[in-house]
Amino acid sequence: MRAIKCVKVQGWVRRSLLMGVSLGIMGLTSSPAVAQVQPPPPCHPNPRAEQDRDTVAKRGDVVALPGPLKDRLLLLAERPHSVLPLQVYAEADSPSQLFQYYLLNTHGFERNVFVSVIPGVNDTAMKTATGPDCGLPTLAAVRLALEPKPGLPTDPNDVRAFIDVFTDISGLFVINNESGWYEGWMIHDLVVPEVAPPRPDGRAQFGTITAEDAAALAKMGDGQNVPGNIFTMDGDSVRFPSEDDRFPRLQTNVVPIQLSMGAYNSLQQSDAHAYWEFNYTTNWIHPLYELPFTGGFPDTFGGSPDAFQDGEIGLLSSLVPGSGPLGVKNKPQIYGDNPNRPRDPDLFDADVDSQREFRQRFIPSGLANEVFLDVYARPASFMPGERDLNRRLFLAYAAEVARVDTNRDGVVSAAEGDVDTASDGFPDNSRLFIPATQFNRFAVTREINDGYLAPRFAPSQRAWLLTGNLRSVRPAVPASEGRDADDR
Repeated sequence: MRAIKCVKVQGWVRRSLLMGVSLGIMGLTSSPAVAQVQPPPPCHPNPRAEQDRDTVAKRGDVVALPGPLKDRLLLLAERPHSVLPLQVYAEADSPSQLFQYYLLNTHGFERNVFVSVIPGVNDTAMKTATGPDCGLPTLAAVRLALEPKPGLPTDPNDVRAFIDVFTDISGLFVINNESGWYEGWMIHDLVVPEVAPPRPDGRAQFGTITAEDAAALAKMGDGQNVPGNIFTMDGDSVRFPSEDDRFPRLQTNVVPIQLSMGAYNSLQQSDAHAYWEFNYTTNWIHPLYELPFTGGFPDTFGGSPDAFQDGEIGLLSSLVPGSGPLGVKNKPQIYGDNPNRPRDPDLFDADVDSQREFRQRFIPSGLANEVFLDVYARPASFMPGERDLNRRLFLAYAAEVARVDTNRDGVVSAAEGDVDTASDGFPDNSRLFIPATQFNRFAVTREINDGYLAPRFAPSQRAWLLTGNLRSVRPAVPASEGRDADDR
């Protein structure tokens, strides 16, 4: 068994570590999943494996892909499945361009009941997520392809670019009850920003920290928290989720911002496929003030390491949008889900602003990043006397939403959050969105309908099923064949 190194925690972030799951499992390793093609008996192999592999290998959206990604898609095609890896269709006159991808497996994070058999917990229960087809390892591929539409950017670093996200998974059971589903998440880990002079009120300018903040961060741990580095809550070197994690005493020290790729279920032969359009209308993050009530956020009120133990799960809902417990609270009759005009987060663009959705529960990803900078990376310039993590989060959320919320209702509406809208002294809102290329990790979680938009047990790993790191493709390569019937 590998030795377990405990994370040092110091100063005002002592109780702000992101949590994993406590299952008492010892001796686990982080060996990669075996690239097994067919299931062992008594499960049944794919009788058309060679034909399916050949079909995908010759497809125009696959032939130019990088070797590791192409190999993974061909492996998925050979395995038992209901549907081959998703066909990518162009949405412009020229082919879509693959610029990054993720290869996922069930390793690299703390074991939980969805990915492991744990004696005394689920060793006599049927498997409910991974492990179908007589234990065939669960694997996935995620492709990001830019649409080179006329008038839109062809640089994926530009937040105005339109990008298609294709997820193909082999080895997830169909979920049969409680409105269950799986959900994909692109993850951006908080980065220490550059130093700049403060605003007139002493607070940091957008996307920066003050010299006083930088000095305080430099004193943490081993000096990790300098501009340009991934922020860590103890100041030590980056420690991503690991199979050595043991909730609550040992866990990751990074601060993830998780962007939903939508929910989906599996098909008959335990394969799952999902499509997501990533652009400035969907690059929005769940209301961060939900986090203390999902079961995976550190609790600082009662001193316990788990909101579940304190009975705090579900205490706060974002069904009626607002800016959180310490912000604006709205009337359900106005901001609730009106049956005569149901909330439609896709109702983003219209010729008349009054027809655009004003009851958004989400906030733009870059604004979420700004909230977390306040909470974690601005110990001097944001609420320097406040040590309670939950209060820092609630205060930061209300303060940052207010900077772009022109009608003071605590909600960033579609019009207020539009990339071309001016706010807070800036000519537009491009700063409010994290480019796709900066989401350095990807995860798939098991979700059960609890009314929250935040990942289940977020931001812990307790509902994780799959994960993988970003792989960039430079230059981008053609990754589509044929044309979508509707280029919207």
